[in-house]
Amino acid sequence: MRVFIDSNIPMYVAGRAHPSRETARRFLGRVQQGDVEGCTSTEILQEILYRYVGLRRLDLAAEVYQLFVSLCPVVLPVTLADTDRAIKVLQEVPALSVRDATHAAVMLNNGVTHIASFDTGFDDIPGLERLRLD
Repeated sequence: MRVFIDSNIPMYVAGRAHPSRETARRFLGRVQQGDVEGCTSTEILQEILYRYVGLRRLDLAAEVYQLFVSLCPVVLPVTLADTDRAIKVLQEVPALSVRDATHAAVMLNNGVTHIASFDTGFDDIPGLERLRLD
């Protein structure tokens, strides 16, 4: 089963102490061991860069980016078809953020039905299942 990995997973591992850090670390360990086939998108990689560069931590941005790409060799692009579908996702789930709707659209357009995320907003998207990591 291919699992889309949200940006909060690697950022909880690399960032400051957080209650979900160990859970995220264990999950990424399963990906590294090959127990889970992880994938992500160019938008997730952009989020990682945006967060750490915003904190003026280009060194950490590059480190987390490279580690995450090595764990997720499948990096899906964000296309016009994805942003078109994101509009439909937002119409179905109006409380969802545009960013999460874009992630969902990329997943749905690429046949990925499972996501690893601590964001409960993904629970309301038809056709997707958020893995319970806790």
